[in-house]
Amino acid sequence: MKIFAAVMILALPALSLPSFAATEQQNRMGTCNKEAADRKGDERKAFMKECLSKPKVSPARKAQQDKMKSCNADAKGKTGDERKQFMSDCLKKPA
Repeated sequence: MKIFAAVMILALPALSLPSFAATEQQNRMGTCNKEAADRKGDERKAFMKECLSKPKVSPARKAQQDKMKSCNADAKGKTGDERKQFMSDCLKKPA
């Protein structure tokens, strides 16, 4: 009986429930839920559906995408190595 009690005491930490960090979707749900606080019924459902389906883009990634679009537009008419060099130089410039 003493051995069983000793084994149970040693096993208790292993039996405790692990704590899980919130997933990105759970974090997004919390954010959307706060934004939808003043909405009710179908309006709330529509808002939540739209909010949860939006792709999450970080500000840094958005800036990089905008820079790519701008450089790409400026590179019109250039081809081959000339275009590669132009794009490289353009993307290295600070915003």
